[in-house]
Amino acid sequence: MDNSLYFCSPKLIWSFVKSTRMNPRKKVAFYTLGCKLNFSETSTIARNFKDEGFDRIDFSEKADMYVINTCSVTENADKKFKDIVKLALKSNPDAFVAAVGCYAQLKPEELANINGVDLVLGATEKFKITDYLNDLTKNDFGEIHSCEIEEANFYVGSYSIGDRTRAFLKVQDGCDYVCTFCTIPLARGISRSDKLEKVLLNAKEISDQGIKEIVLTGVNIGDYGKGEFGNKKHKHTFLELIQSLDKVLGIERIRISSIEPNLLKNETIKFVAESNTFVPHFHMPLQSGSNKLLRLMKRRYQRELYKERVLEIKKYMPNACIGVDVIVGFPGETDELFLETYHFLNELDISYLHVFTYSERVNTPAANMQGVVPQNIRKKRSKMLRGLSVKKRRSFYESQLNTSHSVLFESENKKGYINGFTENYVKVKAPWNPILVNTKQEVTLTKIDDDGLVRFKFLNQEIN
Repeated sequence: MDNSLYFCSPKLIWSFVKSTRMNPRKKVAFYTLGCKLNFSETSTIARNFKDEGFDRIDFSEKADMYVINTCSVTENADKKFKDIVKLALKSNPDAFVAAVGCYAQLKPEELANINGVDLVLGATEKFKITDYLNDLTKNDFGEIHSCEIEEANFYVGSYSIGDRTRAFLKVQDGCDYVCTFCTIPLARGISRSDKLEKVLLNAKEISDQGIKEIVLTGVNIGDYGKGEFGNKKHKHTFLELIQSLDKVLGIERIRISSIEPNLLKNETIKFVAESNTFVPHFHMPLQSGSNKLLRLMKRRYQRELYKERVLEIKKYMPNACIGVDVIVGFPGETDELFLETYHFLNELDISYLHVFTYSERVNTPAANMQGVVPQNIRKKRSKMLRGLSVKKRRSFYESQLNTSHSVLFESENKKGYINGFTENYVKVKAPWNPILVNTKQEVTLTKIDDDGLVRFKFLNQEIN
């Protein structure tokens, strides 16, 4: 037996200890701006760092490196990036700061010139971020690695684990639509999909972690199947995707995130209504209730089709939650056209709105259109629709009182309370109890609190 391992000299032992102290594991922190898709990709990038020997810590802590996954859907997301960089450098002025994602693809030079930014990676490079790192010494100028967007034609699968009670599972990327206000095709490239077997494998990995809910995400998930095997033809359809996911063992809930109304087919709605896994919650972008503006936006539907989709969902799932994206202040939106949108939404049986104030984006056709709406008018219209959203959500919640649902509880202690969501996306609250975290409980909804969250009876016991 070789005993040399057991009789190291004190000098050798001290050398080992010293080298360990001199080369501690580096700490990395992440901040995500934007959509669920970005969250899924940040989580995947973070796992790559772990494989390279980094320890992930909270963004508020002192890290050796900060990675900011950017968004460029709105002007506010652009502005917020600078604030996040300052926040990182406040924790550690010597930290290495990397910007990745959509904004980094669209305006790499602009990001590289922001004080404190050391590395900027575009649409494809972000998934190989550790390949661009040396000793994390700060650069005098931001280093840029960003491909032409035409080269972003391959697929990288992603999913989030450990960040939230639910997991975001990316199934599709990019978009072939040419909406006149949107920069996403410029930031993410053509529409392409993950292979079906890989999606199912990722879903199983999520299930094995004990996560009970998956949210399907992508840029245009209804287009799933296009580019699955490197060409424009559909190998599988979105319906085939959800039919296959419905059979994955261990996942108790699956939500469909934003899906275009023209791609949400009757067959899909009927399947969700009959599924034990897919929940009655849909989020469909409308953008405008005016057909004239929809044409200017180059959307692929008119308001009549949108209304049909809502009626079809409610026909099979009367208690379904329906969320709507809408843009205010688009060029050419007169008072009359805005009121057309307002009244259309007011009359629809929907549950809540995500309201976006239009902001001009470089290299989009809408940025050069006539009929620019003044900023103060945009803000006024946004306020009106946000008020309508509060009214719609309250009405939907009231319609669910005295009905029974299953609630999946979150993991955060929010000022002494724990929140959860019913299968149809009613947000509930209960006094903090760690036993409830990541569990599903049967409840009866009883009343709406002043904060707009719902109280309930829990296993026939009143939650106080």
